[in-house]
Amino acid sequence: MNLERLPRVALAHLPTPVEELPRLSRQLGGARLFVKRDDQTGLAGGGNKARKLEFLMGDALAQGADGVITAGAAQSNHCRQTAAAAARLGLECELVLGGEPPAEPAGNLLLDQLLGARIHWSGPQRRGEPLTALADELRAAGRRPYLIPYGGSNAVGAAGYALAMQELSQQLAGGLTLGAIDRMVFASSSGATHAGLAVGARAVGFRGQLLGIGIDKGEAGDLPYPVHLAQLANATADRLGIAAGFAPDDFVVNRDYLGAGYGVVGELEREAIQLTARMEGLLLDPVYTGRAMGGLIDMVRRGRIGSNETVLFWHTGGTPALFAYGHALV
Repeated sequence: MNLERLPRVALAHLPTPVEELPRLSRQLGGARLFVKRDDQTGLAGGGNKARKLEFLMGDALAQGADGVITAGAAQSNHCRQTAAAAARLGLECELVLGGEPPAEPAGNLLLDQLLGARIHWSGPQRRGEPLTALADELRAAGRRPYLIPYGGSNAVGAAGYALAMQELSQQLAGGLTLGAIDRMVFASSSGATHAGLAVGARAVGFRGQLLGIGIDKGEAGDLPYPVHLAQLANATADRLGIAAGFAPDDFVVNRDYLGAGYGVVGELEREAIQLTARMEGLLLDPVYTGRAMGGLIDMVRRGRIGSNETVLFWHTGGTPALFAYGHALV
């Protein structure tokens, strides 16, 4: 991968650990489970967005930006880590959050405010629709904003997860090899993690399945989600100088676990969070990894993931959101 020419700033604690989950594996009675701890990237509570932000912030600085603008839900992990990266680099941060301001900030929203981000509430516009207008307003006031899309999901950000797959291939030891992993399971939402992993898998020769657990309805604008993933992966591969040619059929997304919708905790997420915590002392989040682990647990129990398989769960972080969901978790 041609990374030398890409602007980048160091933000994450890398490489993140790979750990086995033996007690959870025994509890489920099937599949040998491992976890890649991207909740340990270190930037304001950790999470997968730190990898993307190394390249997004690098690009912002290279373009002479004095601030960044991005969008997400009220408990957005991406917004929290963007605010932290901006603070570290001395950039202004504008966050466009869907919904209305709560009576009291908690979880990620509390951290956004502590980190100095300026928050703009967008009501029913929940996927960053006002971003362009806000950027124009700031430019008219003499500012130089850098616009980061919802979730950091473009080819610049996805490069971070192509590199993450290379990192994984280089750190495995103790009997666990890349070729021994049958599947990697992770939350799939705005797409950059999924697309980046696919590009990285192609580059390092990983032949197992990349299984994204759908977290929301699975559309990206007017595009079906697999089409969006293929386009994003191809743009990322081109940016990294990798011959690719991804098609929508190259992406596996399981949407069986959407429950009552994005950010709504049900029994699936509640049990997964409690079981993983009590078996392994590992904290998941209520929106992404709780749902993804819930799907993984269900597939193991149903035999859709075989008892002889080796599975790597990619923990993409988000644990600060737990503190905004106490009413739904216990």
